[in-house]
Amino acid sequence: MKHHMVTGGGGIRLHLVETGNPSGRPIVFIHGFSQCSLAWARQMNSGLADTFRLVAMDMRGHGLSDKPRESYGDSKLWADDVHAVVQTLQLDRPVLCGWSYGPLVMLDYVRHYGEDGIRGLNFVGGVTKLGSDEAASVLTADFLKLLPGFFATDAQESVGALDSLVRMCFASELTAEERYLMLGFNVCVPPHVRQALFSRSFDNDDLLPKLRTPVLITQGVADAVVKRTVIDQQMARIPRATIRMIANAGHGCFWDAATAYNQCLQDFMATL
Repeated sequence: MKHHMVTGGGGIRLHLVETGNPSGRPIVFIHGFSQCSLAWARQMNSGLADTFRLVAMDMRGHGLSDKPRESYGDSKLWADDVHAVVQTLQLDRPVLCGWSYGPLVMLDYVRHYGEDGIRGLNFVGGVTKLGSDEAASVLTADFLKLLPGFFATDAQESVGALDSLVRMCFASELTAEERYLMLGFNVCVPPHVRQALFSRSFDNDDLLPKLRTPVLITQGVADAVVKRTVIDQQMARIPRATIRMIANAGHGCFWDAATAYNQCLQDFMATL
């Protein structure tokens, strides 16, 4: 496993991990809200690495990347982050895989850099907009109830909300080691970062009908964070989308049903 630090938008230092076949077609994994690159362990340490060049990034404010007080509201900065990863590592038209909040960052990239530099997009339990009643309508009530705790500066309240989020993300029972690892990297994200991420108000639905790049949509059947209606309300606008609902899986379908998700991704790559 290689570790990289690259300079993203506005000079932010971004941490990446890389593994797999250096000559293989690249896949860039972008985690969700308050997570980090470790969320993709069951892809980075899987048979996908035999064929593909795998890169997982820590988004700004997360993991081992810089965590400034500001610099979260500008779509161009998020786009610059992904562009920096592609350019610095000299990735040849990668597939971008984004979980939950990750697709918002992928669409930031498409808005500012277009699609010529990428081969495909994978929306994993993803959303396409924030900051409106329509955007909130595809998020479950149980998830929305946790929002005040995500922004709390009181440690006990914050940890309680994040522990509930970790449990909510998965349909399968986590081991104690897995749970505390995930709770640990959630807690490492400062409350001001979580607040800033949900303070963004934007709508990427205008981009969806224009996408020329092939799109794979994957979602766990038992997703307790993002409702299945997201596919009808948002993803249905994408003209070239393949939809795969993954059984026995929750919001983190790539973890709950890693074998099934990895096969979906491998099959998608074979079509590109």
